[in-house]
Amino acid sequence: MFSKSNPKRCPKFYPILDAGLLAVRGVEISFFADEMRAAGVEWMQYRNKQGSEAQMLRDAAALLALFADAPTRLILNDRVDLVAQSGFHGVHVGQQDLAPTAARGAVGATEILGVSTHTLEQIAAADATDCDYIAYGPIFATASKNHPDPVVGLEGLRAARRATSKPLVAIGGITRAHCRAVVDAGADSIAVISDLFPRQEPCGVGSIQKIAEEFLALLG
Repeated sequence: MFSKSNPKRCPKFYPILDAGLLAVRGVEISFFADEMRAAGVEWMQYRNKQGSEAQMLRDAAALLALFADAPTRLILNDRVDLVAQSGFHGVHVGQQDLAPTAARGAVGATEILGVSTHTLEQIAAADATDCDYIAYGPIFATASKNHPDPVVGLEGLRAARRATSKPLVAIGGITRAHCRAVVDAGADSIAVISDLFPRQEPCGVGSIQKIAEEFLALLG
């Protein structure tokens, strides 16, 4: 359940709306967001690697409107400079983006700040900042990035768990088939992109919602 007393508490299930993947699958952003809202997700990240600033802000406005009466926290990927304009509740930065300390200064203390890491050295650096969570991966092979970092596996995740006490978000190739194993290896949360879509049939009404609900049930 959503924590009103701690809105920065990292939920177990962290879906990512990848605009590029939605375009490939022929799924409208509003449709995907409606499905996530119906499933009752607590956080959702919006990622658009190719979109213009204007497009990202239009999408952000549409998402805010769709979630207007829901407690869902909306996180913007990469674009620290657009958080205030977008009205989102936080930002997620990668290793090639603005440094976490600078990002925190830009978005303020009350917004959610997440950091992507791929090595134990990067985890140590992120752990020394006041970010709210650390994402680590890819845990398994992933097709959601053109040039993914080396797979770290469950053993790498266990090492990451020992390296930080901050909330740890596992990402990369995680499906319903092994999401529990990822949590058992030390993840506080799992980020999911590709496995939010039906594998064979088209995305009909309720199909993505059903998958999100399956994740939520598996994660408990």
